[in-house]
Amino acid sequence: MSRSGSGESKRVRLSPDERRLQLITLGAEMLGERALQDISVDDIAKEAGISRGLLFHYFASVGEFHEAIARHVSAEFLTATAPDRSLGLFDMLRDSVERYVDYVEDNRAAYHAILRGPSSYNPGMVTYVNESRSAIAELVLTEVPIPPDDPDRPRLSLAVRGWIAFVEETILTWMSEKPVTREQLIELLVESLPALALSPALAEALRG
Repeated sequence: MSRSGSGESKRVRLSPDERRLQLITLGAEMLGERALQDISVDDIAKEAGISRGLLFHYFASVGEFHEAIARHVSAEFLTATAPDRSLGLFDMLRDSVERYVDYVEDNRAAYHAILRGPSSYNPGMVTYVNESRSAIAELVLTEVPIPPDDPDRPRLSLAVRGWIAFVEETILTWMSEKPVTREQLIELLVESLPALALSPALAEALRG
């Protein structure tokens, strides 16, 4: 990510909402270079051209600021991996998984910090991550050709949540070790969903 120049921010007077977004965006940019917990108030203030104390006018604590950065990154991630509904179900799944891997490769530090960094144990961060997982699960379930009132739906919902955890852990391991090719990784992630769900209807729809 390209860093916003601090010189320009010193010259431009921003509204409270614009300033808050600027601070969050600067934090998200820094995640490309360092862990979430290593993003300091001093560095952000210097980049934004504001006093250190002014940052706490927009965020009650460093923890709240870090959570806001994580929410911003999550929104970017969900946008980057949103299903392309012009594709068939299988191609849609594969396309989303490919863009998921692309995003993680481009934002490795941010992804690792949110899921495995020291801040990941913060109660607010845990809540945020679970909400993000629920949003991903809902995106998947929305595309599944199984009605909400189907008796098999609860088990499928549980399987999708488990699949998301599998995807997270598998990508983290792959990023650190690269034991297989990128293509093999994507194949594993795509094929694991119907295998884990044990749903004939889902398997048929994906193969159809």
